[in-house]
Amino acid sequence: MKTEYVDLHLHSTCSDGYLSPEEVVALAEEVGLLAIALADHDNIDGVSRAMQAGAASGIEVVAAVELSSQWLEYSDMHLLGYGFDYQDPYLIRALVEFQEFRATRNRQIVELVNQKLIDEQRQPIDPDAVRQLAGGTIGRPHIALALRQAGYVSNNEEAFTRYLVPCNVPKHYFPADEAVKLIHGSGGIVVLAHPPYVTRDRHRLEILVAGLVELGLDGIEAYNNGSGLEDTDWLVKLARRHSLVVTGGSDFHGDSGSMIEVGKGVRGIRVPYSCVEEIRAALLKRHPRAI
Repeated sequence: MKTEYVDLHLHSTCSDGYLSPEEVVALAEEVGLLAIALADHDNIDGVSRAMQAGAASGIEVVAAVELSSQWLEYSDMHLLGYGFDYQDPYLIRALVEFQEFRATRNRQIVELVNQKLIDEQRQPIDPDAVRQLAGGTIGRPHIALALRQAGYVSNNEEAFTRYLVPCNVPKHYFPADEAVKLIHGSGGIVVLAHPPYVTRDRHRLEILVAGLVELGLDGIEAYNNGSGLEDTDWLVKLARRHSLVVTGGSDFHGDSGSMIEVGKGVRGIRVPYSCVEEIRAALLKRHPRAI
């Protein structure tokens, strides 16, 4: 029987992606995916647009978001929310406040990058041009693209090494317990995103997952760009040990030159439709009268 594939971790111009929600859905249709989730960073502005585009093209779209969080010594741990009410006023208010801080941060980064360019006797990049490149919320990849287009760097890696890392402004994070409450409060489930990027020490990861389960963690993104086949198998077993759902996605942003495609991540990872069924079952278990 032919395996049906999905991609439950995609980004658009509503956070730091390069394509609109509609363009992301069009690519998903082009490669024959059955379902997707637009999981923009700390932003759900594109969810409704993706759902409308998905309805028109026959692709199931799961409401999603990727929250920047922290817990204990883990200062940039991402948690994915799935299946929540994207019209929930409390969720919207919390994310708007977060986006306002993020917008201020990125303006400060542009100012610092421009000061470095001036010190190098180069023409500063235009903040308005960066906003136009983003088409939504400005992210550091958009600043990197502006630096590439100006001819100051040849690729994103150089942009980060020479400018964005030295000119970084600390991010703001949701404490993990608050992130879990926020998603659960709006009817969704919470999944730990790309665990190898949190820590590659399996013993530490086991301890972290156990602690997050106590907070209400519902799943693990076992299919991710940081995992090979053996890593994915280990993560699936870790999830089953805690009765957690298994999800996966490409973490597609749409930047040129990337090996990541919609529906296919690094090393060609593919995500089976069973992950959507697991999400649906977890949502039903959490809110049996709501589905």
